[in-house]
Amino acid sequence: MTNLQFIAQKVATAAINIQNTVQLLQEDCTIPFISRYRKDKTGNLDETQIEQIAKLQKEYEAILKRKEAILKSIEEQNALTSELDKKIQHSFDLQELEDLYLPYKKKKRTKADVARENGLEPLAKIIMAQKNDDVDFLARQYLNDAIVNEEAALQGAREIIAEWINENIYVRKQLRRLYERKATITTKVVKTKKDEADAQKFSQYFDWSEPLTKAPSHRLLAMLRAENEGFIKFKVEADIDEAYDVIDELVLKGQSPSTSHVQLAIEDSYKRLLQPAIANETLQEAKAKADANSIQVFANNLGQLLLAPPLGEKRILAIDPGFRSGCKVVCLDEKGDLLYNETIYPHAPQNETAMAMKKIKSMVNAYNIDAISIGNGTASRETEFFIKKIAFETRATGEQGEAKPVQVFIVSEAGASVYSASKIAREEFPNYDVTVRGSVSIGRRLSDPLAELVKIDPKAIGVGQYQHDVDQTKLKEELDATVIRCVNSVGININTASKHLLSYVSGIGEKLAENIVTYRSENGPFDDRKQLKKVPRLGDKAFQQGAAFIRIANGKNPLDNSAVHPEAYAIVEKMAKDLKTSVTDLIANKEKIALIKPENYVTPEIGILGIKDILKELEKPGLDPRKSAKIFEFDPNVKSIKDLKTGMILPGIVNNITNFGCFVDIGIKESGLVHISQLKAGFVSDVNEVVKLHQHVEVKVTEVDEERKRIQLTMVI
Repeated sequence: MTNLQFIAQKVATAAINIQNTVQLLQEDCTIPFISRYRKDKTGNLDETQIEQIAKLQKEYEAILKRKEAILKSIEEQNALTSELDKKIQHSFDLQELEDLYLPYKKKKRTKADVARENGLEPLAKIIMAQKNDDVDFLARQYLNDAIVNEEAALQGAREIIAEWINENIYVRKQLRRLYERKATITTKVVKTKKDEADAQKFSQYFDWSEPLTKAPSHRLLAMLRAENEGFIKFKVEADIDEAYDVIDELVLKGQSPSTSHVQLAIEDSYKRLLQPAIANETLQEAKAKADANSIQVFANNLGQLLLAPPLGEKRILAIDPGFRSGCKVVCLDEKGDLLYNETIYPHAPQNETAMAMKKIKSMVNAYNIDAISIGNGTASRETEFFIKKIAFETRATGEQGEAKPVQVFIVSEAGASVYSASKIAREEFPNYDVTVRGSVSIGRRLSDPLAELVKIDPKAIGVGQYQHDVDQTKLKEELDATVIRCVNSVGININTASKHLLSYVSGIGEKLAENIVTYRSENGPFDDRKQLKKVPRLGDKAFQQGAAFIRIANGKNPLDNSAVHPEAYAIVEKMAKDLKTSVTDLIANKEKIALIKPENYVTPEIGILGIKDILKELEKPGLDPRKSAKIFEFDPNVKSIKDLKTGMILPGIVNNITNFGCFVDIGIKESGLVHISQLKAGFVSDVNEVVKLHQHVEVKVTEVDEERKRIQLTMVI
């Protein structure tokens, strides 16, 4: 089977699209570049499909590598027959390959090995044939110094047979099928841990049993966490009689004096060898699926968070609120650079409210502040109420000189403390402490969430589901892919982007990002995409992959501030020339663009899909796919969980999505849960079909548990 045939089994598209995509990947083209600028070659495959092809290609290569290792190992044992070689060559299932290799895999000395050393393999073969033989008479022929009686001989023969059954590829396949369909998970509490405080969060799993196929990913991961922390014992099993029936059908050959011994070997093989192995395989497979599900939930949430509406280039006053330690205040300019920092104490115990108001008002005026960003942690609501009491002076802004009030936003501060203590923050602000850095992060994530959040480990942002329990390598791969997808879908301003943001641009990476920033600081702002080629070590390939994802505002070429790839500039120039206009006048001129016939500009490199994309981009060059940030007002009467009453209808913001529902910020420390069954009338299979992260919603309080700090909500339609 070729790699293309292997991929075609799981990706529904024409073979030529797969072939071209694999070729582009092998030419070191990035997924964002392929999906955006090679649509004609891939048949318009999206990023998800291209990612799937890339993963399947790696999987195929891993299978080939494993086959090679298996064949080499068996060959070194002088055990490779032409039949076995053929089976291995024709298999492209890793599990099947491991089953074929199992009899030849180096392992610890087994009971069967001891029996073979004692000369009992011929006896085992006779019994396994299940003919009408006098078993006791046969066993007597194999007595020696190590085998003192018939029962010892028969026991040793059965141990050899048990190992054969365990290594039987068909037995293992059928048992897997049984476990996949009918396995149950059962848990029991560890009595010595039952009364510990931490045990209560797992109390529902103290005595639990359900079919494995019906256990949702979040529940399986919760049970596995409970086992890892020592609160429960976890077991996966299938009906033992059904398991015996599966093996009997494949191993038994009617009735004979040998049959009872084979049946004993079957029971021994299942209990001692097969059941533990198949149960563990089944659990690992279920865990892998739960991991994939959880990782996808996290990736979806992260993508929505990164693409949250930005306020844009505004002067921002950011506040990290607090009570006793005060509120840390910073003033940032349009680029997010720190202008000033201060600590105010408007709340108890100091209660310096008047002084704090005076300072805030002075800072807003002195630094021409457009918006105020308040972190949503401790003292957030109190700080919001305090700020809204201040009578700010409106000032003339815009071309018409209209009066514009200072806007106040509540911003999630999840991960701000992680950023403030990070190496990145220390490099950016070596002369300031963690409190100032944290406030800067709160302000910058209002201006441009994407640019700021890429500096923080996604796991610290708090929008996942059991993210610390899943395969960490796969989690990192998926989250990195999500960040790359988001950064390249938006595009970045090369003259303002940090090296951390630049490192996610298609084809750039950490080292080139650092070189770009160094070049920018030494030579001034870029005014032309072609300047990228002057950056040390940024060659033609990196330029091809990354140039179209960067933006240069007010540069020499107006196309440099668009998603039109430099390789297509000549096409756009020809379009303008044919219309007897300039490229500058063609951009955003819908009437002229409508006159262009795409088929007239197709080239061997850029097909009809590429030309149509160019025309769309010319209509709205450099359009940011994100919406603008909007002010949200929480209920002013709700300041803590104590203010909640059953039946209250409140405004809220969705701040986390899981498979079992979504969490909603209602303006207090604790978020409320809207269970999936409470999202809307009727059955909901996917929470993301109903709500999105940061969506503004109305919810109704259905239950409040002050002691456990839990709030149950239902969505108001």
